[in-house]
Amino acid sequence: MNVLQGRFVSHEPSEELTWRAERLVSKESWLERGDFLPLNVSYQVLAGAPPAQQRYLSIGLSSVKRKKEGYLIPTLKSLFFQSSPEERSSMVVVVLLADFDVTWRVTTTREIKAGFAVELEQSQLVVLHVPQDQYPSVTGLKRNYNDAPERVSFRSKQNLDYSFLIHYTAGLGRYYLQLEDDVSSAKYFLSTIRRHVEEQEAKKTTWAMLEFSVLGYIGKLYKSAHLPLLARFLFLFYQEMPCDWLMSRFRELLTQKEPIVFKPSLFQHIGTYSSFQGTYNKLKDMDFEEGIYTNPSAEVYSDMSTYKNHHPKLAWEPGEGFFWGRSPDNGSYLTAVFKAPTVVTGIFVETGSEGKDVLESAQVEIGRDVRSTEKGEKSCERFLSVGTLENGRFEKHEMDKKDSFSSSCLRIKVSAGQKEWVIIKKIRISTKPSSIPHQT
Repeated sequence: MNVLQGRFVSHEPSEELTWRAERLVSKESWLERGDFLPLNVSYQVLAGAPPAQQRYLSIGLSSVKRKKEGYLIPTLKSLFFQSSPEERSSMVVVVLLADFDVTWRVTTTREIKAGFAVELEQSQLVVLHVPQDQYPSVTGLKRNYNDAPERVSFRSKQNLDYSFLIHYTAGLGRYYLQLEDDVSSAKYFLSTIRRHVEEQEAKKTTWAMLEFSVLGYIGKLYKSAHLPLLARFLFLFYQEMPCDWLMSRFRELLTQKEPIVFKPSLFQHIGTYSSFQGTYNKLKDMDFEEGIYTNPSAEVYSDMSTYKNHHPKLAWEPGEGFFWGRSPDNGSYLTAVFKAPTVVTGIFVETGSEGKDVLESAQVEIGRDVRSTEKGEKSCERFLSVGTLENGRFEKHEMDKKDSFSSSCLRIKVSAGQKEWVIIKKIRISTKPSSIPHQT
């Protein structure tokens, strides 16, 4: 085996390695313009191989041994299982096993090979390791922000991990997505990312980083042309500050002053215990929508006065829209009437924004027997309360285990008037098919 431009390759000739060599010796492949040279680092490829042709998206995540439970395998399952076959063929996931525990690396690699044989075979997944002697020292560093020495060493090592990971991934995809090893993904996240990128291109937006989660360094998207510079940046300043802070500085240096954040978020943090000393971590992204909620087609009505273009149906539809109504009275409602009866298995309702315009008191109801009202709207003859909002939110699952009947309406009915306006940010329901004919 030999090392070519900092890449670990074998002597066996192949089209993949030829393409890789040609890409590595071209400076233009490292950055659209400029003479940025690659880092001097070698890699051990533990499983898989990089694709022969550039994919649309490369996804990078680094993983280390945790003192308690690990999340890498569930994270990989989510990435692949939440993607269509076409999406999987348009991406490559690069995993850096960044722990120096040989036993853990061997066990983890074996688990990945057993669970993702197809993805490895199709160059949709590559597993790497960088030997310890490739790292600069992570001990005895200056204690910026008065962090404990152990914390400084941990975050500095993490910066180096991501530097090496990003460096290897440069050029594998047109765009690069940074994740952690303890996340779950929204369904068809790649297609959503592609749509948002195309929107930015149509608007001719100058951007260095697009954010698909507000948490840490989860869901941060970069252009592959910038990756060698980002890798070098993280390497040079690895001991200065945490990785997410460095990434924000990098964005600013590339003249993108303000974050560009898309909602709903496409990735959710699932880890309960941190990779740093196994401490408990309950961090969650409140703007995440996994895609398990499949709102059926519905007509949506409300007797609350609508503010501007924030119509009732925006609370029902996916996306960033919401319903914004003026001060509701006791008995005011928002009703969704389904196109066809369905068995509702779960309901999630969120109101308010940043603590304001919260619906303080309301019942959540499901109804049967669709009828026309005097206002020319549709509603249901009978409603059953399934619970009340608490702090402006409502969430209930496995409703069909108690009552497995088909519903035709969902209604949020105000039970006490309020002077404050109300935002109904999102209504999401999960369902299962019904054999009952459509009621009119």
